[in-house]
Amino acid sequence: MRWGDDGFSAVLLGGYLGMLTLLWGAMIAGVGHWHRRNALPAAAARPLPRLSICVPARDEAHQIAACVRAALAQDHADIEVIVVDDGSTDGTGDVARAVAPDDARLRVVRNVPPPPGWAGKPWACQRAAAEAAGAHLLFVDADVELGPEAARRAATVLLDRRLGVMSLFGTWRLESFWERVAIPVIGWFIRGATDVGAVNTPGRPEAFANGQFLLFDRATYEAIGGHGAVRGEVLEDVRIARAAKQRGHALGLYAAPDLFRVRLYRSLGEILRGYGKNLYEGMDRRPLLALGALLFLFIGSVAPWIFLAIVVARPSALLTGLDPVGFWVAWIALVCALPVLFRWRVERVDGRGGWYAWSHPLGNLVLGAVLLRAVFAVETTWKGRRFHDGKAAG
Repeated sequence: MRWGDDGFSAVLLGGYLGMLTLLWGAMIAGVGHWHRRNALPAAAARPLPRLSICVPARDEAHQIAACVRAALAQDHADIEVIVVDDGSTDGTGDVARAVAPDDARLRVVRNVPPPPGWAGKPWACQRAAAEAAGAHLLFVDADVELGPEAARRAATVLLDRRLGVMSLFGTWRLESFWERVAIPVIGWFIRGATDVGAVNTPGRPEAFANGQFLLFDRATYEAIGGHGAVRGEVLEDVRIARAAKQRGHALGLYAAPDLFRVRLYRSLGEILRGYGKNLYEGMDRRPLLALGALLFLFIGSVAPWIFLAIVVARPSALLTGLDPVGFWVAWIALVCALPVLFRWRVERVDGRGGWYAWSHPLGNLVLGAVLLRAVFAVETTWKGRRFHDGKAAG
């Protein structure tokens, strides 16, 4: 058997298609298992200390009101909400104050510009913590809407598991076409690349956190120096979780799609820029890892569709001598369909209808574009602030 023989071609193509069939079959079967294994555990009700919900916000007037209303609607008995207006030019602070002007639990603080070496978000979070009186500090982004039980359930698990830090994966609020196409693909790429079991195991070096929902025991937060430990980082959530774990504090990461939802980005441009500043940084800026991810996307998701288009247009181009031709065409079509079925499973588990499963190949192209853009973009800008190689650049 040598290169060019029909038998050799059959072995190559069959091996490739067989590998992808097994891979995607395992991933489809694993979606529900991932959720069950990593779900936020139950914990018995107990008295809870004061919890401070800290919201750093920069030019978030279009969504800060929903965030603040949801934060104030918590069924936790003792909360306060601190919004740090991080140099907004769109009236974010005024919108936040107008939500509940007579509610003593809400405070809106106008922040000063970050000192040299500080990125804007860590500085705003540090300011919020300084203003907070809670024994627990819950940092949420301004695009997050908490469910009524979120703070109470999270704080109960934090105490029950004796954690110093806890973070949750919620669910996405998707409205525009590109949000529906790309964000579940990129979000599940990040989740799939995270070894949640290792993150939750003391003594293991793996650490991860989702800055959309990041809960600290105050003693842990202060012991690591707060956000000062990650003052210049664009990926401050992952870095602060790593700092806490390296100092021996227990870390918990769980899936809780029922506890909060977030609307991350509203357009294709925002998706490319927003994920672009974080995704490669989350790979510790390792080019070989990024190249491996790109190869996986191409070989596993894009190439089968290219093959299918070729064989449908001209079967002899790829399948000369491979009989029966219909069998090979059907197998290639199956391999194209499996990622779409995986996406449908993801959508259903996340509580959506699954109608956008067809767009999975397109979403993978967006993910590839995000990765390529991030690898070659040494300097990035987000909300008017510059970062160089993932660090604040003034």
